[in-house]
Amino acid sequence: MASTADFKNGLVIEYNNDLYAITEFQHVKPGKGPAFVRTKLKSMRTGKVLDNTFTSGHKVVTARVEKRPHQYLYKDDFGYNFMNSETFEQIVVQEELINAPQFMKDGQEVDIFFHAEQESVLSVELPAYVELVITYTEPGIKGDTATNASKAATLETGAIIQVPLFINQDDKIKVDTRTSSYGERVK
Repeated sequence: MASTADFKNGLVIEYNNDLYAITEFQHVKPGKGPAFVRTKLKSMRTGKVLDNTFTSGHKVVTARVEKRPHQYLYKDDFGYNFMNSETFEQIVVQEELINAPQFMKDGQEVDIFFHAEQESVLSVELPAYVELVITYTEPGIKGDTATNASKAATLETGAIIQVPLFINQDDKIKVDTRTSSYGERVK
């Protein structure tokens, strides 16, 4: 058990029969009435964010969540297969628990979040940026830079994203896995 005084970013609490991580919180003491805490809670299972207000001193149940490094191996009919980087045990995770499965390639390092008491997988987080090679894109037209134009590009994982016109086939780029957008070209 914890109270609102123990709130900090990243704390995982049990709320509405689900696990939520606190992403933001603010203690508010109005001139009139009791103090309260405004929070933004992110569901560990669905990724949805909700705003909630707790009265000051409110008791909540905390959950122990562990982040373990894993390596992506392959995908089969049962799901995505990962190997623990420390114990070499393999687990299978369903696609809906992965934040950006379209950007995973063999050997990719990821963090898997586990509910420590139940040993169940909550989510799989890729790094914020991954480096991928473009396998196909139309050539850019010289002089077509009057606006912030972009074109479609197919990555080595099969995902399609929008990239600037100067990006060519076989270029290596950084992709933001949180927004599925082009980051920068890698030299």
